[in-house]
Amino acid sequence: MTSIEVPYSIAAALPTLAVVDITNEVSREVAQSAHDRGLAYVSSGPGLSLVRVNERESGFFEDLECLLARLVPNDKPDRERLVATLLGPRTECIPFQDNRLCLGQWQRVLLVSLDATHRHDWTVTLLG
Repeated sequence: MTSIEVPYSIAAALPTLAVVDITNEVSREVAQSAHDRGLAYVSSGPGLSLVRVNERESGFFEDLECLLARLVPNDKPDRERLVATLLGPRTECIPFQDNRLCLGQWQRVLLVSLDATHRHDWTVTLLG
């Protein structure tokens, strides 16, 4: 079986959310690390975005967008900042061992953008 790696994989492109799967890139950083075990802190870059570990399932993203629209209507001024506050911190802490992320079978590292810029900026800090 042959596999290829796509640099950035769009998990969802919805009216108010854009989700990019960055699992492969984070895994590559962990694999190349001098530490064989530790914690990977994955943080979003500037702008209104955040990192989450979750299953990559399109129905979830659609449900999340509907939930957020009910909590903070789309026409609300400064909506993105309110939604970012509801969704919590911009960073995920992921353990790794033997230079591999400790994720569940279906879990992925997702970069969620809440504004129109949809930037793909993120950083990883490894503690071993």
